[in-house]
Amino acid sequence: MGQSSMAELSRRLAAGSVSSSQLVEEALAAIQNPAGEGARAFIRVHADSARAAAARLDADRKAGRPAASHISGIPISLKDLFDEAGVTTLGGSTVLAGQPPAARDAIVVERLRRAGAIIVGRTNTVEFAYTGLGINPHYGTPKNVYDRAVGRIPGGSTSGGAISVADGMAAGAIGTDTGGSLRIPSALNGLVGFKPTQRRIPLDGVLPLSTSFDSAGPIAWTVEDCALLDAVMAGELPRPIRVPPLRGLRFAVPRTFFQDELSPAVAAAFAAALSKLSAAGATVTELPMAEFAKAPAINPRGMITAAEAFTWHREFIKTGAAKYDPRVLARIRTGETITAPDYLQLQALRRQFIRSINTAAAGYDAMLMPTTPDTAPTIAEVLKDDETYYRINGRMLRNPSVVNLFDGCALSVPCHEAGSAPVGLMIAGIGNTDHRLLAVGWAVEAAVTPRRVLSS
Repeated sequence: MGQSSMAELSRRLAAGSVSSSQLVEEALAAIQNPAGEGARAFIRVHADSARAAAARLDADRKAGRPAASHISGIPISLKDLFDEAGVTTLGGSTVLAGQPPAARDAIVVERLRRAGAIIVGRTNTVEFAYTGLGINPHYGTPKNVYDRAVGRIPGGSTSGGAISVADGMAAGAIGTDTGGSLRIPSALNGLVGFKPTQRRIPLDGVLPLSTSFDSAGPIAWTVEDCALLDAVMAGELPRPIRVPPLRGLRFAVPRTFFQDELSPAVAAAFAAALSKLSAAGATVTELPMAEFAKAPAINPRGMITAAEAFTWHREFIKTGAAKYDPRVLARIRTGETITAPDYLQLQALRRQFIRSINTAAAGYDAMLMPTTPDTAPTIAEVLKDDETYYRINGRMLRNPSVVNLFDGCALSVPCHEAGSAPVGLMIAGIGNTDHRLLAVGWAVEAAVTPRRVLSS
């Protein structure tokens, strides 16, 4: 399976040059490879059910029955936040061990199964999805695909999902994004991540972090693959994506906030990406967009997120605080002291912020910014002390979390030079512009993403 896109695998399955059973065996072999990251990327592997599903789908193809969708028969991974019937959703923690298993699949999981996707297992995540680094003291931290001998963070919180795709353990990954949890690990590992407008994808049966900001979406090799998975997750009929020419597209590049204190590698890759888009005929306009300066005051120290997280966790904290990752617990507990008036005032400020960004972005096909201000640091550096951990976490979350704040949609596509540390270009749009954003992102990807050799 390697780095083959889901679209390419779908064509090969239709042509009969590969079977679903072969793809599942390749995925399971990659997961079980003792030299790889499978033991840290997956919390639970569904080997038997994946093989059985593949065998059924292969028999259907052999009998001439049409595939349910373009993702039918293709192995994907599922973040350990989504309910599966008969499985206890742990959220990357030990706190929920022993809780009753889910009675039914999450709606997203039901839709994926109906579309023929084969779920090979449940992927590791930051405990309860509550940081952007990918560190998990309970199940281990999968190493970034880049500079693996040194050991860099995978990014979070959909850490295992990103590594499952990067290492050929799945062709696509389903995860969540509350402040960048799909886009950060995608950016740091040279993948594509898509955070949809929140209300497009149902969150029934998904363990919550923040009801105001949680979104469910995909990680894959290409924008096309993310679009395929997104359509299934949203319960939409397949539709062809009309990719526009870059010439004539208008991009706004906010100078405020997003470009502050970029590392040299990210600054260079971002500038190069903008130059490539301009050379291809797009209009790339740097603007103050001073509205973004208000972002830190709308969710200061993650107060909205913390208040909502603490509401869900408080009973578990009463009886099992010692089971939590101390750094995650400290973040959740900041929500204990937030008053109802403060919370409601922040929500009112957020509504004003959404209106201001929708106005500022009008007339542009998308906004462009670096996904993260840094490339992936080493795991050792992040774990040096609490101050370093929280500082780096804040930097990783800084840019992508603003899209959740204005209730938008966004892609992260790779924009680094091949062979160098991965850097993500974020392509962001206001709420409910998802289909247009995916089409525009596909065009941008063709211009800025480093060439790679797809498995044949």
